Amino acid sequence: MQLLSVSDVLQTIGSVLLAVLILLAMITVHEFGHYAAGKLLKFKITEFAIGFGPALFKKKNAETGELFSVRALPLGGYCAFDGEEEESESEGSFLKQKPWKRIVVLFAGVFMNYVLAMILILISFFAYGQYLFVTYVGDNVSAHSFRDGDIILKCEGRDVYLTSDLIRGVSGKSEGDLVSFTVSRVADGEREIAQIEVMLQADAGELSSASTDALWTALGIDRDEEGAWQIFITPCRFDFFRTIGRSFAYSVRIAGAIFQALGELITGMLDMSAMGGPITTIKLTSQIASRSLQSFLEISAFIGVNLAVFNLLPIPALDGSKIVFTAIEWVRGKPVNRKVEAIIHTVGFVLIFAFAILADVLQLL
Repeated sequence: MQLLSVSDVLQTIGSVLLAVLILLAMITVHEFGHYAAGKLLKFKITEFAIGFGPALFKKKNAETGELFSVRALPLGGYCAFDGEEEESESEGSFLKQKPWKRIVVLFAGVFMNYVLAMILILISFFAYGQYLFVTYVGDNVSAHSFRDGDIILKCEGRDVYLTSDLIRGVSGKSEGDLVSFTVSRVADGEREIAQIEVMLQADAGELSSASTDALWTALGIDRDEEGAWQIFITPCRFDFFRTIGRSFAYSVRIAGAIFQALGELITGMLDMSAMGGPITTIKLTSQIASRSLQSFLEISAFIGVNLAVFNLLPIPALDGSKIVFTAIEWVRGKPVNRKVEAIIHTVGFVLIFAFAILADVLQLL
């Protein structure tokens, strides 16, 4: 049994704290979006909290009556509005505001997450470049294959940002089929853009977004002596306007990959063991964020887009569901029974919490 050194333990603790900090920052930004929109539209706010549980610090604004608090559990936060859960007679009560105002406030959290994610992506892409895949095929070289050091730019005419872009390009194809790629390839000592066709080395079949082993096998990527795939990533720079365009496209691809994974989960194409709850998220985030500043920016942006997309889903207890109920009230001219809505959101919260625990448990099995 190998014992960890003090430095290893401290490094692990530091990585976990960094991951928790990223999650806390993203949730705080989300709640600040609700707060800022609420203040702008003159909602009465009772408390803005960073974290959950017992309060470590509290300060009340004597003029507005708003309470600011820092709480013991750094895995969440909230912006509490007066009369958000039940009717209140006070001026600025949440449920007394016009539906469109409530929708703006509910959407503002998602918007702030996306804005922050975009800022982080832009900083990463301008400072370091965009991560792209670099191939290694060893002795598997032919007229219709990658070469060592090829940087993949496009697959089947689509820019490549994520493994899901490659999976989409080969999914459903068979061994021997040709797949078109645009790569940056070394020729005569210099890099140049090349249009190539790669012959699949195995049937791809209908791949899920987690089917990376089948993807690399089909593309003829080699393995090292320990069995790890010889596919790497490298940062590549683009000109000013292409960097901006690719930054926005990258955020959209992340959102699309999330929707794809959720769809595959519902249809049974993706096993639930491929998902993860908060513990898994913290573990992976700590591993990635501690590698470099670029990795820190990338995983922070990824989490930001994830939070934005997830909160927009019409799942009870989430902002998306509350927006749906408010929109129904706007159309009908009267709200859904408040008690019924509250029960629906409570059940939704319990189910989300149970799902998160189950996802983490399955990761341990």
